[in-house]
Amino acid sequence: MTVNNKDQEAILKKLGITQLNQMQQDAHKAIPENSEIVLLSPTGTGKTLAFLLPIIAELQPGLDQVQVLILVPSRELAIQIEQVIREMGSGNKTNAVYGGRAGAKDRIELRHPPAILIGTPGRIADHLRRQTFSAESIKTLVLDEFDKSLEVGFEKEMREIILALPAIGKKILTSATQRIEIPEFTGIKQPVRLDYLNEEPNLLKLLTIISPTQDKLETLVNLLGHIGDASGIVFCNFKDSIQIVSDYLQKHTISHACFYGGLEQTDRERALIKFRNGTHRLLVATDLAARGIDVPEMDFIIHYELPVKKQEFIHRNGRTARMHSNGTAYILKWKNQSLPEFIEGSEVEEISPSGPPPKSKWDTLFISGGKKDKISKGDIAGLFIKQGNLRQEELGAIELRSDCAFVAVPVTRTNEIIALLNNRKLKNKKVRISLLG
Repeated sequence: MTVNNKDQEAILKKLGITQLNQMQQDAHKAIPENSEIVLLSPTGTGKTLAFLLPIIAELQPGLDQVQVLILVPSRELAIQIEQVIREMGSGNKTNAVYGGRAGAKDRIELRHPPAILIGTPGRIADHLRRQTFSAESIKTLVLDEFDKSLEVGFEKEMREIILALPAIGKKILTSATQRIEIPEFTGIKQPVRLDYLNEEPNLLKLLTIISPTQDKLETLVNLLGHIGDASGIVFCNFKDSIQIVSDYLQKHTISHACFYGGLEQTDRERALIKFRNGTHRLLVATDLAARGIDVPEMDFIIHYELPVKKQEFIHRNGRTARMHSNGTAYILKWKNQSLPEFIEGSEVEEISPSGPPPKSKWDTLFISGGKKDKISKGDIAGLFIKQGNLRQEELGAIELRSDCAFVAVPVTRTNEIIALLNNRKLKNKKVRISLLG
C-alpha cells in the first residue's frame, strides 16, 4: 500500500515542501514493500518524513488502538516527530511520552489510544509494564536514531519493549552514522539497506583557532566577533563548562541560550524556540544538541571542548553544511594542546581581537492560547498586524502549540506591542501576551 498521490500532495503542501528528495522517494517505495528497513542518511535530510509518509498510509482507519510505535533517544526528538505528524494534518491521533513529563498526563492521553505513539524507551517500557496501553495491534516499530538510544544506555528497555510486541510485521531502523551494527535483540535478519551517508557533498570547512590561554574564553569571544551576524552552536562536554561559558558571554553582553540534559524540559524547549526564531543566534550546548533536535540550518559550530569520540565530532559538524549548504566548524585549541587523531584536514586560521557580534533584532513574545482554543497562525498574524500595527516584514516566526504560542517581534517594538495586545481577544479567548524570559 502506498500513499494516495492526492493525500501526499496535500500533506507536502501543508508542510511547504514542493518535492521529496531522492532518499525520501526511495524510502517511500521500499518501506511498504519490505518488512525490515535500515535507513542511513545525514542529519537534516528529512528521514522523519521519509518513514512517516508510508507508515501513515498503512494505518487502519477506525482502529482505536496503537498501531505504530516510534522509539527515540531524546525528549526533543519525540516532540519534534509529534509536531511533524500534526503538521501533516493526516487526522491520525498521535501522542509523545518521555521522561521529565508527568506520568499522569501520559495516562490521561493514552486512555484514548493514539494510532501513532512516540516515546523514549524508558518511558514506553514503564507504560508497557503498567499496561497503560495495549501492544496487541502494534504492527510497525520504528527505532529512530537507534544507535544513539544504545549509546545513552537504553538497550535493556529496548529489549524489553521488542519482546512485549507480539504482532510486529515491520521494523524500520534509522541512523545518521556509518557505525551501524544492528543489535541481535531487534530480530532483524535481512534488512533492505537504504544508505545515503556518502551522497552528500562535503561543503564543511574545518578551521582551528589557537588560544594563548587554556580556558579559551577570550578567544571564543574574539571568534564570535570575527564570525559576526550568523547563527551557530558552541559545543561543550559538560554542564559545568556550559555555565562557565555562559557566564563569560553574559559578562560580554553576548545573547545566547543554553541547552543540556540537566535543564527542565520547559527551559530546553524555550531555548530552542528562541534559537529557531532568531532571538538568540547562539546556542551553548552539550552533545544533546548534536542530533535529534529541530533547529534550522546554521552557519557554524564551535568545538569549545572537543568530544572524546569521532562519531560525536561528526554529529556536531553535521549541524552545519547541511542539505547542500556551506558551513564552518571551528576547533578552539589551546596552544599547548594536541588534537585527537580523528581530526583531519583542519586549517589554522588567525583572528584579530574584535568587538562582540551584533545584537539580535528579535524578541520572543508568549501568548496564552493555542490550537486547543481553535487559534491558528493566521489568527495570530492578523492580530499582530491589524491591532499591533506591525508591518508584514516585522512579524517574525510564529510557533503554535496546543495551549500557547510564541511570536518573534522586533526588539524596538516589544513594549509597544505588549501594551497594545495584552488581554485582547484572539478568536473567543482573551489572551495574555508577555515577553518570554
